Amino acid sequence: MYFSFFGSLVIGGIVAYLTEKWDLTHHGVLQAIIIATGGVFLLYMARVMFGISFGSPGVNAIVGAAGALILIPSEAAARRRRRRR
Repeated sequence: MYFSFFGSLVIGGIVAYLTEKWDLTHHGVLQAIIIATGGVFLLYMARVMFGISFGSPGVNAIVGAAGALILIPSEAAARRRRRRR
């Protein structure tokens, strides 16, 4: 159980880094990793408590991280940064 949890967090961090590197989101790397790990944590807890799952823990981690990064409005953060410059 612990290995799948920590593995899911690592996969979530990798997904967050890649979305920032490919300019899919505009949060910043550290903020994206925090958001993605939060989404992974929530989906992992939903899997443990309610049995809600999209497949293996790795697939759940990718879906949770991508879902959290999409739900947080990244364009609003990018607009705010552009106004400061």
